[in-house]
Amino acid sequence: MADLQRIVDELAARLERPLLLEDRLQRVVAYSEQNGVMDDIRRDSILRRHTTPEVRQWLRDAGAHDSPGPLRTPGAPHLGLLPRVCVPVRHEAGLLGFLWFIDAPPPMTADQVEEAAAAAPGLALALYHESLATGLASHRELEAVTGLLRGERDAARQLIEAGAFPQGQPVTALVARPPSGEPDEAVRLALEQGLLAVRRRLSGHHPLHLVRYDHAVLLVSGAPLAPDELHAALSVRVVVGVGRPRPSLAEAAGSYAEARHAAEVAARVPGLGHTARWDRLGVYRMLTGLPDHELHPGLELLLAEDQHLPLLETLETYLDLAGSAVATSRALRLHRTSLYYRLQRVEELARTDLKDGGERLALHLSLKLARLSGRYRPRGVHQVIAQVGQDPV
Repeated sequence: MADLQRIVDELAARLERPLLLEDRLQRVVAYSEQNGVMDDIRRDSILRRHTTPEVRQWLRDAGAHDSPGPLRTPGAPHLGLLPRVCVPVRHEAGLLGFLWFIDAPPPMTADQVEEAAAAAPGLALALYHESLATGLASHRELEAVTGLLRGERDAARQLIEAGAFPQGQPVTALVARPPSGEPDEAVRLALEQGLLAVRRRLSGHHPLHLVRYDHAVLLVSGAPLAPDELHAALSVRVVVGVGRPRPSLAEAAGSYAEARHAAEVAARVPGLGHTARWDRLGVYRMLTGLPDHELHPGLELLLAEDQHLPLLETLETYLDLAGSAVATSRALRLHRTSLYYRLQRVEELARTDLKDGGERLALHLSLKLARLSGRYRPRGVHQVIAQVGQDPV
């Protein structure tokens, strides 16, 4: 697949136009950086690795499957389809695929179409030898990686036999996801493009990737990629979770589960930074499998009303600092009298005793668990400080 991608990238650079290569069933095989005009069909093709039946029929009716050379296909506003230039890719008269360019604006010149047609034989040969003869078609890789992350051991065998991943090499999973909110199509497309760029750069490490609804997954042999490199490759802001390496591809699901949990923790606990490694999550590693309804009863009472948020923030800082009133006052820039007043209010409202070690532990763990569930969202130290004037001194 490396030759195909190289040819596609070089052709797109020469023509200064984005392009997409499909096989004869119109399943996406490779595409260049999409830095020009884009319609819904191009976006969906990249995200789903195939074209919808309605669009396939429209392009077939326009002559894409029968044309011996380049042709222009009309737009279809009702399908979200812009006009295109299609260059059929053939090997020994057999149709292997299609090279697609969006033809607006401005439309391709005759010289550009001729240069695209001149590249078709090289693409046909690479497509024949790599995509059809020895490699995995992209839709098959997508299915295999999806199965792999579900723990299907046969999926690992398929990928290894196809040469997509080396036999007997360790695997590490990285998960990238937006830090908040549900990603839209543009974010998912940016994730797809960024991961493809990473794959090209790390081709010697046989990387695999998958973009899911709310996150993206990268599997690499060993750990050749620093998380900061992944951040740099993506054009959108994300948090990255890193799972522990596993000795073989068949065990990738375990590393993936850890990476996904680590990314979730990084999204919910900003203090951890934009990257979280599973083996460095500390207490959050133990809390990820616990039900969020198993909280200290007193904490449930404080969480029930927004007005108690300053008390929760003060309590968490106090417990994080091992119950040191001096350190907590300094961290929050809070007068000692105000701190004692708040802690007393916590004891009254939560019906607890902060001198009891067991109670402190239960409250501390419950606070962290409430963070993970999203029920507790602290505002930051500067906003806790702003509450000082409201406390009796």
